[in-house]
Amino acid sequence: MGAVDSRDRLSGMNTQPDTTDNYAPLGQQNRRGLLEEGDRVQVRDPKGRFHQVILTHGGKFQSNRGEFFHDDLIGKPDGQVITTEEGRQFQIMRPLMVDYVMSMPRGAAVVYPKDAGVITHMGDIFPGAVVVEAGAGSGALSMALLNAVGPTGRLISVERREEFADIARGNVELWFGAPHPAWDLRVGDLATELEAMDQASVDRVVLDMLAPWENIDAVSHALIPGGVLVCYVATVTQLSRLIEDLRASENFTDPITWEDMRREWHVDGLAVRPEHRMVAHTGFLLVTRRLAPGINPQERSVRPAKSSEGLGGQWDDVDEWNEHNVGLRTASEKKLRKVRRDVTRQADQWVEGRISTDE
Repeated sequence: MGAVDSRDRLSGMNTQPDTTDNYAPLGQQNRRGLLEEGDRVQVRDPKGRFHQVILTHGGKFQSNRGEFFHDDLIGKPDGQVITTEEGRQFQIMRPLMVDYVMSMPRGAAVVYPKDAGVITHMGDIFPGAVVVEAGAGSGALSMALLNAVGPTGRLISVERREEFADIARGNVELWFGAPHPAWDLRVGDLATELEAMDQASVDRVVLDMLAPWENIDAVSHALIPGGVLVCYVATVTQLSRLIEDLRASENFTDPITWEDMRREWHVDGLAVRPEHRMVAHTGFLLVTRRLAPGINPQERSVRPAKSSEGLGGQWDDVDEWNEHNVGLRTASEKKLRKVRRDVTRQADQWVEGRISTDE
């Protein structure tokens, strides 16, 4: 089943033509040529620290390392190095998505770029695909998935919390410069959304949630035979429960799971060594594929371990699966309200400014 046919079967959704001619440039497509007023730039100071700035006529960048005027950059090509009167240098470039993700406002923890890149690759997210994502969080993974499916695809992001959805929407629209035509952001329950879709109408499913095993039946209903399910979980206990429940469903191939760690290196002449700091464990990634209906999984060559019944049945206690018990950091309600208010206001101002300019 092709992605275009899948879109036709999605309930209540409009299909997109297989052309990008009708779409305005989005994201990095808008960030070419000379630097202009309103451009977001990333400033690297003499100590290697990064600052993101919106260029404005008459604006001024100030820090304890030095200062310069925005007008010194406007009208010049990307990739500038400015030397101040004190002899300090600042490097100025338009930010990449990885730079934006690591500095954008957030309510929920973001999926790090090192994991988002692996998810889009190992999940085989392709242009024109129909992808379901849960949850949206702060929008970091949504941006990577939207880049992968393109304007002719469809990304359905399901988020339970409205304040997270608002933050994600603001961050995504600030990055792309406008609402993305492929994005369908919904506030609701994932299982309900999946079960309302036509059977075998989704190409890929990506789950970043506390208890993904609760949605295995709904994913089985919506995912095409051969379709890919990617799950991102934080703890070993979540991972173990998820794998055992996937196997018990007999609807998926035997899962593959791993974690990715990133360590940069210091290279300066003969001083070549690993950096002292690294991005180590952020989460576990799991990939599995949907079997055809009525087909039993291939028999495993290893003997299965004991089920959760041998652990006193604590896996069946749904109340135990919450952010606190699995050790996730959560933002306070006060911070969520502030981030939601700020990013929504910025996104509204940006979109309204683009609309008035286009008119």
